[in-house]
Amino acid sequence: MSYLIAVLSDRIQAELAYTTLEAQGFTSQQVTILGQGYRSADEFGLIDPQQVGRQRAIFMAYWLVPFGFVAGYGFNQITGLHTLDWAGDPGNHILGGLLGAIGGAMGSYFVGGGVGLSFGGGGDAQAYRNYLKMGKYLVVVTGGAALRARATDLLRPLQPEKLQGYTAPDGDYA
Repeated sequence: MSYLIAVLSDRIQAELAYTTLEAQGFTSQQVTILGQGYRSADEFGLIDPQQVGRQRAIFMAYWLVPFGFVAGYGFNQITGLHTLDWAGDPGNHILGGLLGAIGGAMGSYFVGGGVGLSFGGGGDAQAYRNYLKMGKYLVVVTGGAALRARATDLLRPLQPEKLQGYTAPDGDYA
C-alpha cells in the first residue's frame, strides 16, 4: 500500500489540509488524519518495529532453542567434556544441552529481530510514530501515483514540516 504523508504541527493545519483535499474531490477513504483526537498509528496500521522484532524473535526461538539444546547435548556427548565432575555423564550432557539452548535463545534474540527491538529501527514508520508522540498530526493520502501527485501539489502550499511518500512493507512474522 502506498501513501503520501504530510506532517503538520497542529490540529488546525491538519484540518485545513483535510478540507483543502476534500474540496478538490478527495474522499474520506482516501484522506485520513492521524493524531490526538483522530486515528492512532495502530488504528491506521503503521507498523510498530518493536512489535515486529518481538514477533520475529519469538518465531525464531521456537526452533532455535530446541535445536540449541540438541546441539549442545550432542557436542558435550561427542567431546566428553566434564564441566561439573559431581554431575556425571548425564548431568554434564544435560548442562551442555542447556548451554546450547541458551545459545539458541541468544541467536533468536539477536538474529530474529532483537537488534531492532533493542536499538530501534523501523525506518519511516518509526519516524511517523515519533511525530505523533510529539503532538504533531499526519494527513495521509492513500492511492495511486497520480492521486498522490495531485495531493502533493495541493498540500505543498500549506508548508507541512515533512511531505513524503511511504510504502508499507508486506509480510507477517507471526
